[in-house]
Amino acid sequence: MNIYFLGGGNMASAIAGGLVKQGGYKVHLADRSAATRERLVKELGVSVSETLPELGADDVLVLAVKPQDMQAACAGVKTGGALVLSVAAGLSIATLSAYLGGTRRIVRVMPNTPAKIGMGVSGLFSDGLSDADKAVAERIMQSVGQTVWLESEDKMHNITGISGSGPAYVFYLLEALQTAAEQQGFSREDARKLSLATFRGAVELAAQTGEDFTVLRQNVTSKGGTTHEAVETFKAEHVAEAIAKGAAACVARSREMEQQFQAV
Repeated sequence: MNIYFLGGGNMASAIAGGLVKQGGYKVHLADRSAATRERLVKELGVSVSETLPELGADDVLVLAVKPQDMQAACAGVKTGGALVLSVAAGLSIATLSAYLGGTRRIVRVMPNTPAKIGMGVSGLFSDGLSDADKAVAERIMQSVGQTVWLESEDKMHNITGISGSGPAYVFYLLEALQTAAEQQGFSREDARKLSLATFRGAVELAAQTGEDFTVLRQNVTSKGGTTHEAVETFKAEHVAEAIAKGAAACVARSREMEQQFQAV
């Protein structure tokens, strides 16, 4: 199977790298930047070009261009009936179809940055595509992690607010824990080590046990103990509510972006 990428940025590199590692695909990336093309050849060993070659119905085209640049990037692109995957946030299937001459053989994908290390999670949505096309899209995205199919296109906004932008929330909490460790007298190096190990261990414990997150928290929170004092402080400061509000703000912004880019 031939898989062509329009755009050679971070997410394109991550997905292409996963496909190369998995094997069984011919991967080609098109990017206007000579420096980017040189990097892709060196890092991934894939074929590259400045513009897309001719596409056919048996091919897959991955749109990996920034939303604000997508219309210009798609100008003159002829899909040739290829299956199209778009990883651009805020661009609806209707808008993408208008950019691409009317094709509706499109899957929208919302991946996240852990795809770079094969531990991403991607939300996928298609409007009436065949099971065979959906299976192809799923295999491509499973090369860099897990996949979840969404029942409506509107859910693309919701998953953006949870897993799409979610890694940034985790990094924010890591920053906060590292800062707290430094305030308790640890060196910056040890503070980072402690924070990373704590998050990594807690996540792996949750994954391996399958226990509800609430139960896991309660298991290390004895009433009146040290952890209890920390958790009660978090509750008093409405930390959980703040995280929910942040996710909701992300979803709202995703909807605003879709309106901005909506094809007339």
